[in-house]
Amino acid sequence: MSVSVSVGIQWGDEGKAKIVDYLSENSDLVVRFQGGANAGHTVYVGETKYVFHLVPTGVIHDKKCLVGAGVVFDIAAYLEEAKDLAEKGADMAKVFIDERVHLVMPYHKHLDAARESKRNNKIGTTNRGIGPTYSDRASRNGIRLSDLAHPEVFSCKLKENLDYLNFMFKEYYDMPVLDYDEIYKEYMELFEKIKPNVVDGVTLINEAHSKGDNILFEGAQGTLLDIDYGTYPYVTSSNTIAATASIGSGLAFNKIKKVFGVFKAYTTRVGNGPFPTELDNANGEDIRQRGKEFGATTGRPRRCGWLDLVALKHTVMVNGVTDLVLTKVDILSGMKELKIVKKYILDGKEIAYFPSHTSDVENLEMVEEDIACWEEDISQMKDFTKLPEACKKYIKVIEDFTGVNITIVSVGPDREQTFFV
Repeated sequence: MSVSVSVGIQWGDEGKAKIVDYLSENSDLVVRFQGGANAGHTVYVGETKYVFHLVPTGVIHDKKCLVGAGVVFDIAAYLEEAKDLAEKGADMAKVFIDERVHLVMPYHKHLDAARESKRNNKIGTTNRGIGPTYSDRASRNGIRLSDLAHPEVFSCKLKENLDYLNFMFKEYYDMPVLDYDEIYKEYMELFEKIKPNVVDGVTLINEAHSKGDNILFEGAQGTLLDIDYGTYPYVTSSNTIAATASIGSGLAFNKIKKVFGVFKAYTTRVGNGPFPTELDNANGEDIRQRGKEFGATTGRPRRCGWLDLVALKHTVMVNGVTDLVLTKVDILSGMKELKIVKKYILDGKEIAYFPSHTSDVENLEMVEEDIACWEEDISQMKDFTKLPEACKKYIKVIEDFTGVNITIVSVGPDREQTFFV
């Protein structure tokens, strides 16, 4: 029996879905524990491309899956995703949803767009209603999936929320109001479509653990987007770190034994916010084109930069990473120049830690270190010993700096282009 967590340890888009798919082969239950449909995970199996937003990646390995209580759940988005996956052969009867998930409502998306339009410093939200849904959860105005099984409770909550929000939409945001009857009818109909898959997730996951099942947790976004430990306020609306797997699922934290920290051989970021190693030059564009760095959810071009080992060491520490997983190292093959960052300069002083305040992160100067390049195409290699010496040295530098071994390497987008070290 094993209980493992796979988390991104940069600003998201590290290739977590591919790694979860790889690890799912030996798992019995795959659990998504936070975030919402703002996440975009892509897996390639042969010629087939699978894009995930809410459904745990393990479904394409025919594994039992759970959308845990910590997820904010958009029923319509889930059904659309489920339809696409089913058409590609996934057994959606094996995907279960915890009745405790908070629902993304139409007014959350409305409010998300309205708030972003009023901000002087844009956060870069996906406008999928994630932040407002988490806000309602914290302020105890949220609607949970289980409320749809009690129509009178759902009706009361919906009316109360709309009375307040429609006033805000009309009087403050100068936007159209939303119709109670339309939303009530839509959500009662949506509930009927997913009702057979709604479960008490706490019971499901703890029974699986008691039976000795191998459980794999799948995180969304990345640690530097964590609402507490990321570059606030340019972050997502949930805690993205490994400890959240317990909170977002109901399986006690002391059951988790392994944490896989997934990161790219370089660094990327989508949207606004500080990015110390960003390359706003030909090198950055070269990495973007080589790595096809465009968002799976939004299509937005990702900002690209050198690998930031200071930030990486911070995220390794915060997550308690036991195993590092390196992805997209093949993208660096043939680069004419390669650098890595081990130190910053802040207010004229060298520092080797990741600052907590965004203003400090924005004012960092980089201390870049040259790294030897390699020319060889490594995309078909499946043995660490066969990698070019310069590539192996690059990996060794990362391990030495973070103090954690890289145990899995990915050298391409396909499922088969992955190997254990």
